[in-house]
Amino acid sequence: MRRSILAALLAVVVVVPLSACTPPPPSKSTPTDESVSTELEPYYKQVLDWSSCQNGLQCATAIAPLNWSQPAGERIELALIRQPATSGKPLGSLLVNPGGPGGSGFDFIADSLEFAAGDRLRSNFDVVGFDPRGVGRSSAVSCYAEPAEYDSFLYDIVPGKPGSDDWLAKTAEVRANFGERCLELTGPLLASVDTPSAARDLDMLRATLGDDTLNYLGYSYGTLLGAVYADLFPGKTGRLVLDGAVDPAASSFDMTVAQAKGFEGAFAAYLADCIGTTDCPFRGSVADAQKTVSDLLATLDASPLAAKDGRQLGSATMTTAIILPLYSKSSWSALTQLFTSVFAGDPAYAFQLADSYNKRDADGSYTSNQTEAFISINCLDSRGDTSADVLRAQAAELTDAAPVFGPQMAWDLGCADWPVPPVRERLPIVAEGSADILVIGTTNDPATPYEWAVTLAGTLEHGHLVTFEGEGHTAYNKSNDCVLDAVDNFFVDGTVPASDPLC
Repeated sequence: MRRSILAALLAVVVVVPLSACTPPPPSKSTPTDESVSTELEPYYKQVLDWSSCQNGLQCATAIAPLNWSQPAGERIELALIRQPATSGKPLGSLLVNPGGPGGSGFDFIADSLEFAAGDRLRSNFDVVGFDPRGVGRSSAVSCYAEPAEYDSFLYDIVPGKPGSDDWLAKTAEVRANFGERCLELTGPLLASVDTPSAARDLDMLRATLGDDTLNYLGYSYGTLLGAVYADLFPGKTGRLVLDGAVDPAASSFDMTVAQAKGFEGAFAAYLADCIGTTDCPFRGSVADAQKTVSDLLATLDASPLAAKDGRQLGSATMTTAIILPLYSKSSWSALTQLFTSVFAGDPAYAFQLADSYNKRDADGSYTSNQTEAFISINCLDSRGDTSADVLRAQAAELTDAAPVFGPQMAWDLGCADWPVPPVRERLPIVAEGSADILVIGTTNDPATPYEWAVTLAGTLEHGHLVTFEGEGHTAYNKSNDCVLDAVDNFFVDGTVPASDPLC
């Protein structure tokens, strides 16, 4: 079935080999001595017991209240992993979030530590990854009992013409059934995986780690989590860097339009780079190639390509396969392979890319609940109007704004009839009284468009924009020395750029 391509907010985790090192022996964290109410003491005063775990790192589990407004009630667990500062003299802890919502910070650090944080940060900070509430190894959202059930939700093609009354009714039914299944299997947690609750968890983790203020590096959706934290706890902000920023005030539709334009621009850049090379599957102009892809997507639902396992390649799955390599210019060769194989009638590589995006293994099992968490968290953070007339008007606007990706990102019924009410209002975040905050934006970021970073940096009372002029999603530790130095100098020395360095 079609699903919202807003899942493109997920950060793409690149696995980088870890350097050999001998970490200090596991230990217990000493929480801060700050004063909190008696009912919060079990959380803010808890002692984290670290044990050796993956790749020589250290792991611990924290507890948090299911509902921060009822701290004496049911509890949940939060999974943490850390690399102690390699210098042996940490300036404090640095909490890292890879994005999503739904991305696993635990896996990000376990699999990609050197990608997540550069040499100077690993030397000077205890780098800590965590799975937010609802995600991965923490108390997690679950929306299916068998992988085949999840396959049906992610890959089945809803019959009929997109946008027709019958198609919209069937799609809404599928979405409503999915929501009810999430509530059935997740229980009360489903109503408490909102971003403000996760930000309150973040403050509790700061205190249990022994830090008076929060040092935080958030990528993609992680920038929204960091901004909400700064809004709730401005006096507890230490050094925050928000890379690949989300605009907290943008409506669901505004975000969809901006992303559609972002992916359209990134795809056009790929086509311009591809056309004229010997192995490129496109000929003619960029506009000719864009029309070819639009025509392909328009026909796939009526004439899908069958995979060996029986799944049918429709336009939504094909769009997911296209989107994944657009996160990084270094992955553009995968697009060439994708279109070459699909034009030849072979959907295998398209499913390989889509499965990688959806965290589906070759045996049909799923290694992550990121999409379940993504939908659940977003549906608590905001709701859009899903009436047929509004959706049709939006589809026309999207198609005009982005002829290739707009039609695929329209018809967003993701939160229609969601079984629990929303929590967060989409409003500008000022974070009055906070410390300085760096906001990084990439000029041709397809997933979190540059204008979002400009808006967030301008809205925050103490926001400072760092621009990377280039391609790809997020910039720190993967673009150039200008961005790397700006972030490292800020975290390690507290140096704030006098102006946007325009990296």
